[in-house]
Amino acid sequence: MNNSVGYEDHPFVAEFYDHVIPYRDRGDISFYLEAAEETAGPVLELGCGTGRVLIPVARAGIEIVGIDLSQNMLDVCRERLEQEPEEVRSRAQVFQADMRDFDLDRTFSLITTPFRSFQHLITVEEQISCLECANRHLVEGGRLILDIFNPSLETLTRDNLGEEFGEGPSFEMPDGRQVERGHIVSARDLFNQVIQAELIYYVTYPDGREERLVHSFPLRYLFRYEAQHLLERCGFEVVDVYTDFDKSPYGSKYPGELLFVAIKSHT
Repeated sequence: MNNSVGYEDHPFVAEFYDHVIPYRDRGDISFYLEAAEETAGPVLELGCGTGRVLIPVARAGIEIVGIDLSQNMLDVCRERLEQEPEEVRSRAQVFQADMRDFDLDRTFSLITTPFRSFQHLITVEEQISCLECANRHLVEGGRLILDIFNPSLETLTRDNLGEEFGEGPSFEMPDGRQVERGHIVSARDLFNQVIQAELIYYVTYPDGREERLVHSFPLRYLFRYEAQHLLERCGFEVVDVYTDFDKSPYGSKYPGELLFVAIKSHT
């Protein structure tokens, strides 16, 4: 299977990723650190990308393994790890693997899916395959955190297909390039709950040259009880559902996030 959702076709996505301000300032790292400390590790991160969450967990003294399908993202992650002290590097491993079908021949106390990586799985079959793999890689009573967004009905029905809107302030790359990013929803499949998204990067070089780069990918959204039923079908018991990384209970904010904490209930 190959579904790297454009990360391999567009190396600029991995290059820009850690500089995008909404990503850089996303307030989820402390949430995952706390979860890792509670279980004491080891931790498996599905869709570890550039190590945005993985490296802080390793810095906290916890063993963590990350997998990602994108070699471009893993290259950045490994470069970042090389800049860390030996004791941090020794606690982190990353592998190129597909979250839908992987076998690491070991088990973990905690498995995480930060920043909606699960929503790149478009079919129910892919989702079940991922969750069943995760279940096999957990110790009995181990925890899974499923991180997805809560669909906004207003947004899903808005008549704005093809209209570009901004997504945070511009940022500067180390080589002096200035980058602004826009976002387009180019299509919605309301029957299969899939949106076709485009992230558009407007790059201005120090010499004034300009470039427009587009990262297009599908994203599948899930509703609260749909996701809970999937988890239970795959051998998990949901113990908490949060709407934000401050652990606000589901329903206290709208639309908010959908953060499931589930334990392995059976093999």
